Amino acid sequence: MATVFLVIGALGLVVLVLSLFVGEFDLGLGEADGPFSVPAIAALLGGVGFGGAAALSVLPDGLPDAGAAVLAVVAGLVVAIPLAWGAVRLSRALEDMPTQETLTRAHLVGALGVVVSAVPADGYGEVRLSIGGQPLKFAARSDLSLPAGTPVYVVEALSDTAVEVVSTAENPPHPLPEPGGTPS
Repeated sequence: MATVFLVIGALGLVVLVLSLFVGEFDLGLGEADGPFSVPAIAALLGGVGFGGAAALSVLPDGLPDAGAAVLAVVAGLVVAIPLAWGAVRLSRALEDMPTQETLTRAHLVGALGVVVSAVPADGYGEVRLSIGGQPLKFAARSDLSLPAGTPVYVVEALSDTAVEVVSTAENPPHPLPEPGGTPS
């Protein structure tokens, strides 16, 4: 008889794993939610099956089969109902979980960062910006030459991968030397 309860518990586990990998599937209940959702039914099956099998393992051997089955089902329900309630609460919490919006060019304007590859006045260098707590590198240009290590502020997003920056350093940076010559 314990095998029957273990099979019921395994069926609940299979339903739960399938719903995780395949997504919600229809059990013939239409758009079920709450106690009739797939996670709740899987938790009920698993709880009744594994809880009933555990109860059978501790019941005395002298009980009639019908009495042992009833006690095992009751013990399984005692385990299954809180599991199903928890599954419903968890699935609702995951469905209603707030998420960050997708990063766009508009999020770049106003970001603070630091120059990682010098930015010449007439070309592009690289800056590291912190966007949503994540450090990201972008191509950068500026009206002034900016040496590596200069703190910067993004004033315009030129594209998804390039920004226009200004220095936020207290003392303006010294201009970079022109290639092959002295600063002008």
